[in-house]
Amino acid sequence: MVGLLAKIFIPQDMPADRKRSAYGMLCGLVGIILNILLFTGKFIAGLLSNSIAITADAFNNLSDAGSSIVTLAGFKLAEQKPDSEHPFGHGRMEYVSGLIVAAIILLMAFELVKDSINKLIHPEDTEFSALVLVILIVSILVKCYMAFYNTRIGKQIGSATIHATATDSLNDCVATTVVLITTIIEHYSGFHLDGISGIFVGLFIFYGGISAAKDTLDPLLGQPPEKEFVDKIEQIVTTYDENIVGFHDLIVHDYGPGRRMVTLHAEVPADGDILKMHDIIDNIEMKLSKELGCTATIHMDPVITSDEHIQEMKNKVIDIVTGIDPVITLHDFRVVSGETHTNVIFDIVVPFRFRMSDEELTRTIKEQVKKCLGQEYFAVIQVDKDYNNLSEKR
Repeated sequence: MVGLLAKIFIPQDMPADRKRSAYGMLCGLVGIILNILLFTGKFIAGLLSNSIAITADAFNNLSDAGSSIVTLAGFKLAEQKPDSEHPFGHGRMEYVSGLIVAAIILLMAFELVKDSINKLIHPEDTEFSALVLVILIVSILVKCYMAFYNTRIGKQIGSATIHATATDSLNDCVATTVVLITTIIEHYSGFHLDGISGIFVGLFIFYGGISAAKDTLDPLLGQPPEKEFVDKIEQIVTTYDENIVGFHDLIVHDYGPGRRMVTLHAEVPADGDILKMHDIIDNIEMKLSKELGCTATIHMDPVITSDEHIQEMKNKVIDIVTGIDPVITLHDFRVVSGETHTNVIFDIVVPFRFRMSDEELTRTIKEQVKKCLGQEYFAVIQVDKDYNNLSEKR
């Protein structure tokens, strides 16, 4: 149904950012309609059966309708163009709306558990009928369909909010299934399982709310980019021109879907033509923007590539660093000679939560540099952090 509506109301030649917003709003509208219908059916079933679990599940669907309204508002606000107060756009409003959806899920879970505990303490008989059975089965099927299309479209447009909605729909499938099974068992066995069923459903929904909150909170706090995105950047930067001998200090700033800013340092030969190098860097920035939809800023780092002695020293230092741990990388290597000693200057990139402190690591490297190169060589080390968590993703 959603696929058919998309074909009818969303033109395929629509710009990517507007198409993304249109898909989000379509999912929100369909979610509102289906959840209101499910609330109506389950509320009637809850009244007929005197079941706290079914009634609470009905209000859970009503909260889902509210969540869909929040999703609609989030996509609409995120669609606004940058202005003087928000020069990077409003894309993170989608993450905020996803966080609100998660908060609604958690609130409903709390209320469901509270009412179910009360029902467990003061049990009441429930009524079972074919109509109640049909309503619950139809509800499960509808929620499974909602989980399917939200998952598919969430992946298609890369939306954490729609992914959170899909997770909630899947949780509702499980929750309503538990309600159905316990309703049948209670009818035929006579045991009061309604309160226990409600507690289980509430805890399950609570877990789903925590997961949904994490999915939307991480981008707001700042998380490393996907490895695939970093790999594409590396491929474009390092294969564009033979004068680019490497890159480092890559940082990706995420201001919402389609609003990424990339900064990095590109290593170029120190003896190269600076105007030519600058032109190459400009072309790479434009290529990154065109192919990855990001704003790129690249800093040129001149490195010595023609001095065999310095290259030999660099290789020895690399062996020292990787000998301590292969996850550590080295860049910006340079040598400054003096009358009494020689400074070997370089940066190392270390993952967060590395087994050694920065002080312990630099002290170890400095000692080994002296042993390897000679007592007159002093290592000057700058420790950088791996903002992309590449060492943990390998």
